Amino acid sequence: MSRAPVIAFGQQPSGFFPKRFLVAKILTARRLQREMGGEIVFFYHDADHDPRETKTTLRHRQSQQPLTYNFEFENKLQRKFSPLYLKRIPPAWHRHMAGALGNYVAKPLAEIFQTAPAGNVADFCLDVYQRMPGPDGRPLLEGIRIVRSGDAAVRSEACAIADFFADVPHGGEIVRAKHVGAADGDPRGASLQLHEGGPSFTTLPMPVTPLGKAQISPTRDSRLLWMQSVLHCTHYVAGLGERDYLHPDETPEITFITRDAIDRQDEAWTEVPA
Repeated sequence: MSRAPVIAFGQQPSGFFPKRFLVAKILTARRLQREMGGEIVFFYHDADHDPRETKTTLRHRQSQQPLTYNFEFENKLQRKFSPLYLKRIPPAWHRHMAGALGNYVAKPLAEIFQTAPAGNVADFCLDVYQRMPGPDGRPLLEGIRIVRSGDAAVRSEACAIADFFADVPHGGEIVRAKHVGAADGDPRGASLQLHEGGPSFTTLPMPVTPLGKAQISPTRDSRLLWMQSVLHCTHYVAGLGERDYLHPDETPEITFITRDAIDRQDEAWTEVPA
């Protein structure tokens, strides 16, 4: 007897209001669930560290002119290299942004933003996504199971991977550094690197104690196998560019579905049902 479908999609925190392409993935997954049943799982890749992922483009309610905002962070090292689940939000930024939102979003969304906990970026985004209404009026993520890549329990359950990042202490913060293996395969020659931009890298020493699974998160190329070892999904809703790097041949048990089209895909979803 075949098991019930598990319909998954993945995304980093994609702005303090979700990008429209993320909402398109959610709506595609809900359509598939109506057609075949099963459950929906959101692989929330909050272990990513790229601050560009949380840029949020809003349109002025009168002029309709777009303007892009982003979180502020406590310091430069944290902004560039800490995973999103450890990037802390200054309370002053939260207050200032909450005061400006009336020009861009309806009052219910402004209130959701204002009451979201100003702790770290990943928790903040997820709280907003969970409480804001979807197109049908119910909460956007209602009934969807959320699996976080920054969760130590998830990491401990995932398969071992050779291509990975490691969360390690550096400069008074936890940073997400790329593991670089030695050319000859000798683990004593391995290192951890922070990409400073262009050809510039900062090399960190390997910890004295071996890296544990709770410190490890996947790269773009190893993400699919790592994720699937935890989710065991039957269907995956992919973004328009994801199929280029997901290596679907590695997981023949998954049926891949390209997400449904949506206009202004990189802007924030700020629609409130009538």
